[in-house]
Amino acid sequence: MVLRDPKVEVAVLETARGGLLRSGLGYRRSDVGAVLNVAADHLGLRGIETVEELAKVKRIVVEVAKDTAVLNADDRLCLEMADRTKAENLCYVTMNSDHALVRKHIQANGRAVVLERGMGGNMIAIYDKGQHIPLLWAHLIPATLDGRAAHNVQNAMFAAGIAFSMGVSLEDIRHGLRTFDTTFFQAPGRMNIFDDHPFKVVMDYGHNPAAVKAMVDLTERMEAQGKNILVLSAPGDRRDEDIREIAALCAGKFDHYICRRDDNLRGRESDEIPMMLRDALIANGVSEDSIELIPEEQNAVQRSLEMAEQDDLLLIFVDAISRTWKQIQDFQPEGMESSGSNPKSEAATEFGSFGGFEQGNLGGMDFETEVELIRDSRGVRVAVAEETD
Repeated sequence: MVLRDPKVEVAVLETARGGLLRSGLGYRRSDVGAVLNVAADHLGLRGIETVEELAKVKRIVVEVAKDTAVLNADDRLCLEMADRTKAENLCYVTMNSDHALVRKHIQANGRAVVLERGMGGNMIAIYDKGQHIPLLWAHLIPATLDGRAAHNVQNAMFAAGIAFSMGVSLEDIRHGLRTFDTTFFQAPGRMNIFDDHPFKVVMDYGHNPAAVKAMVDLTERMEAQGKNILVLSAPGDRRDEDIREIAALCAGKFDHYICRRDDNLRGRESDEIPMMLRDALIANGVSEDSIELIPEEQNAVQRSLEMAEQDDLLLIFVDAISRTWKQIQDFQPEGMESSGSNPKSEAATEFGSFGGFEQGNLGGMDFETEVELIRDSRGVRVAVAEETD
């Protein structure tokens, strides 16, 4: 067990709505509990029909917190949870530096994490017992993409508030934020960006309106020089109105739309989700000519990769995360070479000509033909032709 490992100093446990409803909370108490938001997701499942009912489930996390409850002050339902917890401290997180309640909370020596606008950008600041602690410029956090990914700015603020409330040093908090990014290695399925093609690909597991809106907003801030292309889907067990809302949030934001379904239909017919998305897009003003229905995820992704051109931006909402990432990596744009190398595994084979040396000469050794490299766990070596008997 993680909590029994003597080397573990701080453990952060995600407590999902589904697990709470199925089996209850997996622990009796915690030092710190946090609720980041209450969004219209998973409604209609297990007797939860409204966001207010969902909030009652989510607030259990802060009800059992003994030291600090960390709450989103920009979300009304989260803000109301402050009155439901007996934690010794309340820590509000807000991206609004003019938040009236948080201002009063700070003046009363309460704890808060605030995004403050300054001449050099947006500063994440911690307030605690009358102290004002500038923590880190938001744009210096890799996961925020120079501050453009507002949802990850907020996530970073929560991470800071939780860690600070658990006694983690400011130096360690800063180091953690400065070294965490959204690469596939560190955060698979969460805003993974692949830019070794002539176009940029953003892959994300967003599957509810709030997550989709965050990614759509991000793509707008990225200001692609070419077209914006979208591969869109929604889980089959979501309410019809939630699926239509997902499509509405994307309408008018992209030049081309590819509607697909997940591998697991979750009770839907084979083409039901992509058709529902298409109809909702059209109802929100998208031209039918700019929409394609390609139900299978792999086919939809392949089509989007094949149609992307120089400087385009491709946003893919993904279901099979590892499979799709490999498909993106392995894709070879027709008539163009990728701008970077994509090793398939730690022991992958990579071939290419040497750079920085005159062709046919390397380290004093002469070669008559183009030199090829193999890169694997042992390092890099020259590829030689196989010997024949």
